[in-house]
Amino acid sequence: MRVVATILVCVTCLAQDAKPTRLDPKAIAIAQEAAIAALTFRQGDVSGFTRVRENFTSEGWKDFIKHMEGFLDQKGAPTFTSSFVASHDAKLIDEKDGLLHLRIPGTLTQSSNLGRTTYRATIEVYVLGSRAGDEKAGKIQHLEQITCAGASTSCQ
Repeated sequence: MRVVATILVCVTCLAQDAKPTRLDPKAIAIAQEAAIAALTFRQGDVSGFTRVRENFTSEGWKDFIKHMEGFLDQKGAPTFTSSFVASHDAKLIDEKDGLLHLRIPGTLTQSSNLGRTTYRATIEVYVLGSRAGDEKAGKIQHLEQITCAGASTSCQ
C-alpha cells in the first residue's frame, strides 16, 4: 500500500512540474498582428513606426532596428512607406525551447519619393512561447522579411 501511495505522490509531483503542451491559439494571432504592424508604417512618421515597440522583446527590437539601419532618418523615422498584407494566416513552422517559429505569406509594398514596388513576400517571425495565460504571449524575438521570386514556395 505504501508503494502505491508513493507512486501516486510521485506521479502527482511530476504532473505539477510538467509544462502544458497545448499552445494558446490567441498567441499566434497576436504574433501575426504584431508582425504585420511592424512592417506597416509611413515615411517620416516616427511615432507610427515606433508604436509597435511594445510587441517586441528588447533584443527583438534592437535586431529589428539594426535591420532598418540606412532606412531611418536622424530622428528615427522611416525614409519610405511600407505595408504588408497577409495572404494566409500565420503557419506554425516549429516550436523549440519556448520559441515559436511562424511564417506569414503575403504581399509587401514599399514606396518612397523614387517610386513604388510590390513583392511577394513572407515574414519569418520568432515569438516567445505562448502557453495559455502567459502575459508575454506573442512578443517578437526576431522578425525577418523575405521577398520571393519566381516559383519560390516560401511565400505560400
